[in-house]
Parts: sequence; structure tokens; C-alpha cells
Amino acid sequence: MPLEQRLDLRLTQKLILTPQLQLAIKLLQLTQLELSQLLSQELVENPLLEEIEEDNETLETQELHHPDEIQDEDTELPLQNLYKFSIDEYFEERSSDGRDLGYFNPGLEEQPSFELFQAKKTTLQDHLLWQLMLTDSTDKIKEIAEILIGNIDDNGYLKLTDEEIYELTGADKESIDKALSVIYEFDPPGIGARTLKECLLLQIKSLGLQGSVVEQIISNDLDALCKKKYPLLMKKYLLTEEELATAIKIIQRLNPHPGSSFSKDDIVYITPDVFIYKVDGEYHITLNDETLPKIKLNNKYHKLLMQKELLSKDEKTFFKEKMKSALELIKSLEQRNKTVYKVAQSILKFQREFFDKGIPYIKPLTLKDVAADINMHESTISRVTSTKFLACSQGIFSFKFFFSSSVKSTTGQVSSTSVKDIIKKIITEEDPKKPLSDKEIAEKLKIYDIKIARRTVAKYRDELKIPQQTLRKRMISD
Repeated sequence: MPLEQRLDLRLTQKLILTPQLQLAIKLLQLTQLELSQLLSQELVENPLLEEIEEDNETLETQELHHPDEIQDEDTELPLQNLYKFSIDEYFEERSSDGRDLGYFNPGLEEQPSFELFQAKKTTLQDHLLWQLMLTDSTDKIKEIAEILIGNIDDNGYLKLTDEEIYELTGADKESIDKALSVIYEFDPPGIGARTLKECLLLQIKSLGLQGSVVEQIISNDLDALCKKKYPLLMKKYLLTEEELATAIKIIQRLNPHPGSSFSKDDIVYITPDVFIYKVDGEYHITLNDETLPKIKLNNKYHKLLMQKELLSKDEKTFFKEKMKSALELIKSLEQRNKTVYKVAQSILKFQREFFDKGIPYIKPLTLKDVAADINMHESTISRVTSTKFLACSQGIFSFKFFFSSSVKSTTGQVSSTSVKDIIKKIITEEDPKKPLSDKEIAEKLKIYDIKIARRTVAKYRDELKIPQQTLRKRMISD
């Protein structure tokens, strides 16, 4: 077949992600806190936006003009007139409530950065390096120890193999061992270990329990202890039940993650996006906008933009871009609120019994069901449910909580979430001395008209992070 070059004209349809659509998708996926931060940042960067104060006019009372309505005449205007008209007033207004955006008097001495007054959280590495400085080790040992400290993870473990340590430090085994021994003496006890066993043994050493039965159990039979093979341990170490119980309590008080107290992760508090409450037998849905700044167009700049004779070409271009950005943000924010409301409304419609009676009455629900109900695409529903939370009389729940697969029962379809809740209840009520097997749990589920296989029970139990039967067995002394 001969090769040839030619031009073809084809007509195709494609979905183009316009900047406005990208912004709408971005807002839809943000959490309440992230959205609040984004809006606050936009208020700082875009002079066409301002926060709505109480008793002020709302956006609906403004006569809005799209930036494309502004003509591009090149009429020049002295800068001092523009500043007198709006800029100084703009910064003066923001400085009055503490939101100075950088407008300052050049005659004043430069003030120190605000960040200098913020407390810095001590990291695990900072804590260890501080202790290293206080040791009388040689400079070579300190240098090696500093490299090792830099490779200790947030849980306090040294995540390097022997080969990697040699490659990073370029030191001999004797020097590396000395550096490790220095780190092993640091606080918190157990820091710098490479395995759980080594971590626990370092803590035993700090407690002065070398040579004790506790150390022997950790060194030789940690796996048997985890599997709660208590009769085997009592026979091997000639212990009474009370003596073994004492040894176990000591081990349980050791910290398997010695670096956790220095974790970099801050506590995240859940802020509900939606409130659902019942009044006179009817449910009402309210979006939570208390933590969000309420934004509108700045009237002064809006009016200035309409007075084309007062602005130069560059000034008009700048304000038109900011106007366009502000309008897109306001429109996308409104669209986000409508979508979140519709999804919450649909969840309430499908899960009405849950809101009335609780978790046992939750029904199977898929993204497809909600998408069909509110006439939206499944991907949109997925974006909404991934980061949103709902508060009601039953508690605070992620939107994802209400979506679950179905399990067959003698009375119809049951939500897998409901089945997990029943399994959790059965295990909570079991005899701790004789915990139930997965097969026995499956038999008990039949009382609730739920017939599932043993392996399904095991799967749900694992998802609930509940140990298997042998690991749930407790000693009488516990």
C-alpha cells in the first residue's frame, strides 16, 4: 500500500474542561475547612471581592455587569485620580479590621514577620538532634548518628538495611554500632529500633528488666504471646497464671510506636457540611455556612470598572480579569451548594428509616441510585460524597457511610453496613472466655434473617478491625 500525505476535515464532539468547569469541580471536592481557606485567600488576592458583613447589601441587590460588557477604549487617566478614588479607601477599609494586605508607610521601620511569633511544634528529629548535641561523642560518631536520625520515621523506627546504612554513612561497622548505641539511649525509650522485638527490648532495658521472664518472652516467644498461647507460655517458663498475667501487663504498657507522641499530623476536627434535623415530624436540610466567609463583589471597584473614562488600558485589563474571576467563583460556589444540597436530599429520601431508627435500618444504596434520582453523573456524586459530612440526630457521618452493597436475607436485601453493625454487636456480647468463631457468628446472624457464608463474616470482621477468635480469647485475670 503506497504512503501518501493528505488533509482530512473531521467533525467531532469533545468535552472541554473550561477554567470555570475546572473551578466548579475543584470546589466540589473541597472540605469545609479547605473551602474556607480558599475563599479567605481569594478575598486577599482579588480586590473585586469583599466579605458580606451583617446588615450589608447582599449579592442579589447588586447590579452586576459581566466584564465583557466593558469597552476597551484607551482613555488615559492620571494615576493619582484612580488612587484617590478607590485604592486608598480599599486598603484603609481592610486595615481597620486587621486584614492589612501589605499597604504600609515607607517611613516606618519594617516590622518582624508574623511567623516569628508562631510556636513551632517540636519534631521527633529535633528532639533527637537536641539530645545528640548534649552527648560527649566524637564528631565522627555524631555525624553518623545525625544521618541515622534523619532516617527514623514518625513511629520511631530506623527504616534502613545494613547495606543502606553503610552506603549512606561510609563508615565501618564499629563506628555505626557506636552511633546506634548512642541513639538507643535517647528519649523516648525504644527509639531507633528496626523491628518491634528490638523496640520492646530497648524499653525493657530502660526499665532495668534485663534477664527477667518478660525479656525472655519478648526475645523468644513474642509470636506465641500475640496468638495468646498462654498455657504454652506458662508451661515453658514455669509460671502461674497470675505471674504470666503480670508479665503480660508489663508488655502491654510498652509503646510499640515510641515516636508517635511527636507525630507531625495535627488533629483534624470534622466540620459537618450539612445539618439534617426533624421539626414537627418533617426533616429539614440546612447547609453549614457558618465557618465560610460570605463573599460579594466590591461595589467601589465594580462602579469604577463601569466608568471606562477613568481607567487606562492596563487598568481596565486588570480589573476585567479580576471581575471575571470573581463572577466565576461566586457562580461555582452557588453551584457547589446546590449540588451538595441535592445529594443530601436524595440520601434523606433513600435512608429515611435510618434517620428515624438508626444504623440497623440503613438500606443498600449505590452512587448510581442517587445519580439517577437527581439527574447527575455518578462521578459528580462520587466527588461530593468523598469529603462531605452530615450531622443528624444519629450522629455525624460521612456521606460515603450511606452507600453500601446489599446482602441477601430471607426478608429481602439488607445493607452490608447493617450486617457489620450486627456482627459487632454479637462479638461485643460474646463470652470473653469463649469467643465465637466466624462460623458460629454466621449461625447467629440467621436469627436476624441474614444468611451469609463464614468467609463473608471473616471479611466484614476484618473490615471492622476485629481480631479472629483465637486472638480475642482472654485470660480470667484480664
